[in-house]
Amino acid sequence: MDQQPGEVKPEGADGATVEAAKVDRSRREFVALSAAVGVAAAARSMPAAAAGVVEQDVEIKTPDGNCDAALFHPAHGSHPGVLIWTDIFGLRPVFRDFGRRLAAAGYTVLVPNVYYRAARAPLFNDVGSFDFHSAADRARLQPLTAPLNAAGAIETDATAHLKYLDAQAPADRTKRIGTQGYCMGGPLALRTAAIAGDRVGAAASFHGGGLVTDKPDSPHLLASKIKAQTYIAIAASDDARQPVAKDKLREAFAAANVPAQIEVYAGTQHGWCVPDMPRSGNQPVYSEPDAERAWQKLTALYRTALA
Repeated sequence: MDQQPGEVKPEGADGATVEAAKVDRSRREFVALSAAVGVAAAARSMPAAAAGVVEQDVEIKTPDGNCDAALFHPAHGSHPGVLIWTDIFGLRPVFRDFGRRLAAAGYTVLVPNVYYRAARAPLFNDVGSFDFHSAADRARLQPLTAPLNAAGAIETDATAHLKYLDAQAPADRTKRIGTQGYCMGGPLALRTAAIAGDRVGAAASFHGGGLVTDKPDSPHLLASKIKAQTYIAIAASDDARQPVAKDKLREAFAAANVPAQIEVYAGTQHGWCVPDMPRSGNQPVYSEPDAERAWQKLTALYRTALA
């Protein structure tokens, strides 16, 4: 059976003391670094071309078919791997931008098409005009999300994607993998960390939807299977709709003895990190200052947990 967070392996008379000290030190380093980044000025990464980022369109073989994906990595060396789960609009230019930016910071990044069972990406070239109040627009989503929500689909995909990353020469297999997700990708990142507890060292959710539900497979109930340092950024609009979610998340991770930071971004709308999100009424959803702060939190997490 895999060792759970906070569980002590038999290492002799002082094994428990040493292991507890490691867990405590890891948590303190993560919290301290996150706090420092929170007050620092947001710094933009260098252009991908200047950083020597290599971009490839690739295919990942899974038991359910071939998944088209984008792979990004620095031109030289091997680097910690990162798996990005997109929002509901799937793999498209804005998520390729995320991949390039993260690769420029020194990571090997895989961004899969979550809807590969239905069609190849990109599936939405008109994200900005999408209307969630329109029955016709919402109807476009159901055929795509249904296969992804099928029993075992996430386990299949997460396992295949992590295996693919580990097989790439630019990926440093001596380092643990990071995973991040946006909107519907938030719970996918947490599920990935639970599925591959010994391989995933960092997990981040940005305005993740459905992190706390009343179902037995709710993502927050997976905390005991997660060994990754975790960062969960919650939109203020989501917090207003479900104010107890942040508390249940904190309680779940604390009970599992997993280092986690759960933060509500004041004044933000669901989707604030993604530049091409549709407007909400007459207001833009994307918030550049908050998105930049979230990005710095992400890279701080990766520097700490994937070192």
